[in-house]
This record gives sequence, structure tokens and C-alpha cells, in this order.
Amino acid sequence: MLDLDQIEAYRQDGYLLVRKLIAEDELERWTSRFVDVVNGNLRQARGMVLMKDVMVAKGAVVPTDALFGVNKLLNFEDDPEFYSYVEHPNLIAVVNDLIGNDLYSLVTNVFNKPPEVDGRHPLHQDLRYFRMRPPEKIVAAWTAISKCTRDNGCLAVVPKSHLLGALDHRLPDWEFVNYAFYGIKETAGLERVHIEMEPGDTVFFHPLLVHGSGRNLTNECRRSISTHYASHACESPAPDWRENDRVRRVQGS
Repeated sequence: MLDLDQIEAYRQDGYLLVRKLIAEDELERWTSRFVDVVNGNLRQARGMVLMKDVMVAKGAVVPTDALFGVNKLLNFEDDPEFYSYVEHPNLIAVVNDLIGNDLYSLVTNVFNKPPEVDGRHPLHQDLRYFRMRPPEKIVAAWTAISKCTRDNGCLAVVPKSHLLGALDHRLPDWEFVNYAFYGIKETAGLERVHIEMEPGDTVFFHPLLVHGSGRNLTNECRRSISTHYASHACESPAPDWRENDRVRRVQGS
């Protein structure tokens, strides 16, 4: 799927953007399912969680639309429709080129950055949330379902920051911080690149890459779907990371 220049760019910069990797009809299917889950028209799969934005949960904002109150949907491993994203052959082909075969999925999300709230995600590294190593055998896949722009809080990354190693994190001193949205302590000198994306574009990034997102200043949600892949070669202290109830072996990988 990838050429040698793309693989080298990923190794050097810590991320790689692949345009138009997922077809529009597939994105529409996941959007429809997400809306049905939020509106209560579809029963949630086992373990699935709808996370309210902290400003909505604390009553600081009353959203004008039910969708505007939801920050993200977590844990869709047991929903076959959403999980078809994880097993998408185009995604698997790219991930095979980056970290090898025999893959497992972990941390599945539909992000739904709403307007009307703060909604920022501070600069952070995903490896903070994982026990398995080495990081070079883990990669995130993040696909735009809707158009992602500076105005609606697209992803921002710090190129080559994966070479800095694991950095110290803390909760930012903002008035409203969503649950578990930790950020790195020191951001001085880090130059961000904002990744504007069209629907179906997918960015792959290293778990040590520093990244985050800003506020959504539009009147519509900015939506994306994401997972992390880890190679079977990864190891962790006991118990084995593959025994986690939310980890799934990816078919076709």
C-alpha cells in the first residue's frame, strides 16, 4: 500500500496522512449508526460508552442539539458495523507496512467534537495510556468522517516529537477539562502542524507523537473514527495485554 518514501516519512515525522483511504458510503454508514446510538434509536453494544462533554455534564452548557452534548463514543469492539472500520482492508494494508502483520485493536472511538463548548484536547502522547511495548509496534489510525479544518478543531501534531521519548503529563489548568484529557507539562518550543482533512482521509501516527486539537468554532460537529493497532510482538508486564477485555485480534491482518 505504501511506497518507501511514505514509510520513511512516517519514521522521520511520526505521522503519515493518506488521502481518500475510506469511501464516502462507508463514512455515511458510520455516521448514521452514531446518530442512532446517540438518539437512542439503536441499542448500545456491550461495553460501549457515550461520553458527554464536561461542560454539558456539569450543566455549564445546555446543548441546542442532542448530538452537541456528546464528546465521543468509546469501545465499539462489539458493534460489528463500527468494527468494520478496524478490519477495513485499506487500513490493515497501511498498518501492515508500518508495524507488520498479526495485529490487535485497542482503544476504539468515534470522536464527535461539538460546537458550543470548550472541547479542547491538550497536547499529549497516547503511549501514556498503554502498557505494551515497544512503541514502534503500535500505531493509531484516525479517519475524518466530516471535513476537519482549523475552524472546527482539526488535529494538530508536533512533527518528530515521537523522538523525544515519553514526556511528563498533567491535567491542564483549564476551567473545564474532559475526563482523562491529560496534556504534556511543557509545550514551549513545540511547533504544531494543523492537519486539515477531507472525509475519508486518514492519518496514522506513532504513540509517542505529541498531538491534540482545539475548539470547534463552527455550528456543526467535527466527527472522526479511530483505533490503535498493536503488533502481536508487543509485550507487557503481567497480565498479558492481550487478555484485556477490550482488545481484539484483527481478522485479515
